[in-house]
Amino acid sequence: MAPADPLPRFSLALDGPLYRLYRRTRLLRPPLALLPRRLLAVCTIAWLPPLALALAGARAVSGVHVPFLADLATHIRLLVALPLLVAAEPLVHWRLAIVVREFIARGIVVGPERAAFESIVGLTVRMRDSAWAEAALLAVSTALGYLTWRIHWSVDGTTWYAALNARGRPHLTAAGWWYAFVSLNLFRFLLLRWGYRLAIWYRFLWSTSRLRLRLNPLHPDRAGGLGFLAFSLAALAPPLLATTVTIAGAIGSQILHDGVKLSAYATEIALTPLALAAAVTLPLAFFSLALIRTGVEGRHEYGRFAMRYVDGFRRKWLPRRGEVFATSRVTGEDSPLGSPDIQSLADLANGYEVVRTGRAFPVGARHVLALVIVLALPFLPLALTAVPLDQLIRRLLGQLI
Repeated sequence: MAPADPLPRFSLALDGPLYRLYRRTRLLRPPLALLPRRLLAVCTIAWLPPLALALAGARAVSGVHVPFLADLATHIRLLVALPLLVAAEPLVHWRLAIVVREFIARGIVVGPERAAFESIVGLTVRMRDSAWAEAALLAVSTALGYLTWRIHWSVDGTTWYAALNARGRPHLTAAGWWYAFVSLNLFRFLLLRWGYRLAIWYRFLWSTSRLRLRLNPLHPDRAGGLGFLAFSLAALAPPLLATTVTIAGAIGSQILHDGVKLSAYATEIALTPLALAAAVTLPLAFFSLALIRTGVEGRHEYGRFAMRYVDGFRRKWLPRRGEVFATSRVTGEDSPLGSPDIQSLADLANGYEVVRTGRAFPVGARHVLALVIVLALPFLPLALTAVPLDQLIRRLLGQLI
């Protein structure tokens, strides 16, 4: 790798035990090619066996309170959210690698801080590759599956995954065993794995923010040159979106099968996108102290420079009584009309405005709002449960006709 391409090793998606398993089973070609194969494999493992076992047990189409094919929450979790967790890897890999390189490419990390920055990247990569970490995540995922079944899975009637025994206690069907300890275990593991890698990203941001960063208050992004951190929000949106998709599916299933009103989930629908957006946005506040310091220093430095400039401008073009123009002509080479001094004065004001309005946060409100809107989209179809689609269409047509 050429020296001009700094830090090529950084990635939150490459390597690790699961990555190496993908390679051995030919589900991946480095760096992250063959994504359709991986998507087909995880959906086949998670969704097809429960379907087959439910069909074998006559619980796929009818015969129980919630047959397999009518279980909206299951299909959304296994056929939408689970593929999102897998498909997020290429986007996170490429986007965050670009973000990390920008610290070097923009000259924000220079001199002796470069070695410290590379050390931070190296530690991030080692934490990402930890086999112990992924083994612990798998153990936690399995334990959560068992506890969820023992404590939270209670059924009033029969479903495709659980039935009542002679004493009225619920027990898992064959399809339920696969769903609880394979399908959901795979889903939880991938979700926890993204949570772990998000924690690694937090640590990277914190450690980098402690360096002596070379920020410039005149940078037009009004964030000292750190505006590129907004790309991290878009990069991390897919795993967060998988969470809101799962929650929306669970709510939709409750409305469909249990007759729960949409209004009962108003708090969850309102707070979930905000909380998830905050999870990837607030850690960027690690850089706020450096931005505040840069803004204060920039206003002082630029203020002093501006004073020197406007003093010279005034002496040249607007002398006080007793001062004499270099020439009395109002046209020609000494005229302010067409002089670069006039344009420079306007540019000086524009530059000072950039310094004055500099942010204490690396990203603007529009980036955060865009992320919140994207995360809220899975809840939009639930609005159709409040107003049936046919009624909604009639109302719209009534407004048009």
